[in-house]
Amino acid sequence: MPRLEEISDVKTLQQVASHLEKSTIRQSKKIARLRAQVARLKGEHADPQMELKLLKEQLAAMQREVFGESSERRPREEKPDDDKSKAPRRGHGPKNQPNLPVEEVTHTLEEDDRSCPICGETLTEMGDQAEESDEITVVGVEYKILKHRRQKYRCRCNEQVMTAPGPAKHIPGGRYSVDFAVHVAEEKYLDHLPLERQVKKMGRAGLDVDSQTLWDQINVLARILEPTYRALCKMSLELGVVYADETSWRNHENSNTSKWWAWCVATDDIATYRILNSRSQKAAKKVLSGFEGIAMTDGYTAYQSLARSSPNLKLAHCWAHVRRKFLEAADFDRDLSEQAAGLINRLFEIEREVPRAGPDATDDERQQILGLRRRLRQEKSKPVVKELLEWGGRHDGAVLPRSKLGKAISYMLKLWEGLTLFLDDPRVPLDNNAAERALRGVVVGRKNHYGSKSKRGTEVAAIFYTLFETAKLSGIDNPRAYVTLAAKRAIADHGAVTLPSDLT
Repeated sequence: MPRLEEISDVKTLQQVASHLEKSTIRQSKKIARLRAQVARLKGEHADPQMELKLLKEQLAAMQREVFGESSERRPREEKPDDDKSKAPRRGHGPKNQPNLPVEEVTHTLEEDDRSCPICGETLTEMGDQAEESDEITVVGVEYKILKHRRQKYRCRCNEQVMTAPGPAKHIPGGRYSVDFAVHVAEEKYLDHLPLERQVKKMGRAGLDVDSQTLWDQINVLARILEPTYRALCKMSLELGVVYADETSWRNHENSNTSKWWAWCVATDDIATYRILNSRSQKAAKKVLSGFEGIAMTDGYTAYQSLARSSPNLKLAHCWAHVRRKFLEAADFDRDLSEQAAGLINRLFEIEREVPRAGPDATDDERQQILGLRRRLRQEKSKPVVKELLEWGGRHDGAVLPRSKLGKAISYMLKLWEGLTLFLDDPRVPLDNNAAERALRGVVVGRKNHYGSKSKRGTEVAAIFYTLFETAKLSGIDNPRAYVTLAAKRAIADHGAVTLPSDLT
């Protein structure tokens, strides 16, 4: 049989997949029979049909992982809605563009074309009448050399000569501007464009540069911005509730391991990152060092181990992760899985009844929203949670523990204390989606530039991801403007810290 990576023909690939599936099913049946025989020899009672069901489930899960869609979405139940007809329709029509500059271009007929085809007389303009239409176009990025002439001045006494100051430089005597360095950082860490691709892009625009030069620019710029980065990390840990999550990151430097981890600690308007060579409790302690409050996490054991040794740290757990596990089991135990997922959906529906506090909300408005959320959770969410616990207790042990459904029930019950913390504290969210969203840029960047080439590369990445993602969460439309302002302030006043609020 040819190797799968060598097959390019679709029909051949389908035939090979079909052959592998049949072989796997035969082997699964054989394994089930052998397990039953072993159980009988040991004096245990095993149901070969149950074992076979489990193996079929594992096979189907493997097939879905390779060939299926990864979406967790399920169709929502249609509910009657009197205002349904009033909802705005979504389409692909033209969108209003209030932020784009407008330039008017007038098109006229050439002199030779201004004769009437009927009578031959000369056509004249109809006053101000014209047909108008809009066209969105692009004006390419332009690189230019600015020749700075610093005027010299002298006194008539010939004892004093002064020179006008020039622009701020992140590299003293360097040839590239701060704006250029921020542009390179934005392209890599916000738009996920590797340095080598930037070199080619700049070459097409007339700039001859290499990737080492670009790296030198962002490396120095990161050192200048480090005080702001550390201040944002400190601010995030001073709040009472944070989101925490982590994802893999590659470090290609010669070291003990190339698989590192990008850790994220986020709040509603700050996202901070550290890239470490471990996913252990020790690494989690570094990331959450000094934090006293509630951390919303998934069920990863490093956080649980850290919480057991940290009396001032409480863990809240994510209902979206629980729901995800029941949805994964729905392909094998649809009825029971959808019962659990339906109850969890009701929790999220109740949450949507509470308005969100906008960035301009006053303290009184925030307290009112928290009070409303606490009341709704006690009146509506608490009975749903009780029903979920009773449902889990009834079915725990009644299904195969190693099946998808059995693992989902076990996962939910194991994390029950953290899952129900939201009932008594209205600040606690229902899910950890904020941290997952904050890591989305890191994941896209990882796919494009394959991680970092050195430990210093991981530090630079963490600094710029923190500044750019925090700017986005803070509602800044132009994150580059925030990073540029922070850099220029730090150059003018060494160690100066610039927060997103300083831009508004």
